[in-house]
Amino acid sequence: MGNEPTLLSDLAKKFKKIGEIDRDLFQQYDVKTGLRNADSTSVVAGLTRIGDVVGYRKDGAEVKPIEGKLLYRGYKLSDIVNGFQEEGRHGFDEVCYLLLNGDLPNEDELDIFSNYLAERRKISPNFKKSILLANRGNPEQNLMNSLAREVLTMYSLDENPEDRSVRNILRQTLNLIAKYPTLLVYITKAYQHYNSDEPLAIRDPKKSLSTAENFLYMLKGENYTQLDADILDLCLALHAEHGGGNNSSFTARSVSSAGTDTYSAISAAIGSLKGIYHGGANVKVMEMIDHIKKNVDNWEDREEIADYLLKILKKEVYDQTGKIYGFGHAVYTYSDPRTPLLREKAAEIAEEKDRKKEFVLYKNIEELVPEVFAKYKGREKHKIIAANVDFYSGFVYSNIGIPTEMYTPLFSMARMAGWCAHRLEQIYHSSRRIIRPTYKNVEDKKDYIHLDQRE
Repeated sequence: MGNEPTLLSDLAKKFKKIGEIDRDLFQQYDVKTGLRNADSTSVVAGLTRIGDVVGYRKDGAEVKPIEGKLLYRGYKLSDIVNGFQEEGRHGFDEVCYLLLNGDLPNEDELDIFSNYLAERRKISPNFKKSILLANRGNPEQNLMNSLAREVLTMYSLDENPEDRSVRNILRQTLNLIAKYPTLLVYITKAYQHYNSDEPLAIRDPKKSLSTAENFLYMLKGENYTQLDADILDLCLALHAEHGGGNNSSFTARSVSSAGTDTYSAISAAIGSLKGIYHGGANVKVMEMIDHIKKNVDNWEDREEIADYLLKILKKEVYDQTGKIYGFGHAVYTYSDPRTPLLREKAAEIAEEKDRKKEFVLYKNIEELVPEVFAKYKGREKHKIIAANVDFYSGFVYSNIGIPTEMYTPLFSMARMAGWCAHRLEQIYHSSRRIIRPTYKNVEDKKDYIHLDQRE
């Protein structure tokens, strides 16, 4: 290894000097940092029919926040969810059909679609063996990387991986939606077995169960309740799509615009969602809540809770970042339309699992954060901050008995249909031009110096 440590340290020091770009230059050249306008609205980068994330409206030059709405193919998500819940059935398959086909299925279409998925959940014995052997690594490794690897492995098992016809990409899409939950459970089981005393209990998927029920059966056997399955189905529906501009969907579109195969595009999206600023927020919420539970004596004392939240904002406690996780959103200001749907089920599962006291803590935090934030900032307008879907999702997952390391992978399982829908739209219904934005170069010009003359 020789001088490697010294070399890396020297390179790191030099990069810290050149890596920073003066923020004033962004304003000087009118460059949108993070593809955001100066008023924090998003830069429009494309057109889509798939999802619509609504959190504000423009009134002349002024941007005004409004109550959040999320639409799948023109349908309000809340209407879709209320519809299948009122009918007492699971709705994730219906959501997948809608995102891929543009409209809600009738009974026959939904039955054919669900049966098609059920027939393809199982993976071959050799593929199963390779998954179990490949995931014997360090327990600290991230499951998302393993999922990306196994998705790429599916390329080698596909007899026609490079065919970019609509029919073939739809075949690949449905195969991914069907098999991805199985991959996730098998990868998790392998990690748990090889890094603990837990036996390797591998269950094949059942055709008779819904996607949510099947996932829980493979993970836990018969040890789950109907409410567990109902809530998981809801979570999958809520996370299935969130517009073409979210980082992972935009990644899928950008990579697809280059003309690559389905498996490469989806593995790239998985890599994006793995990022701590995208898919890992619900884990951060759980870590923060665990910290609060240890440091706040009375979970019903709103004054004590508010005082501690203020200390978090002041960077005095917890991770000293000044962030209260699970609040705020890039688009939603007044409300995240997914939050009340999940909050209602969080209350139900807390009742069933005897965790009502903990749910009260969540509710108190949700209600107090806007007041604490306004007090800290000293401005009344900062009361406009709402809990996002991540605030309650970790809580309901923990009640269902899903391990923390599966939270973000479960997000990717839900988002698969959305990613694939955006891939198809990018290839066939957009401009068919490679996504290629420009970066303004702000480095000073330099004269070349021969090697023997450099200091």
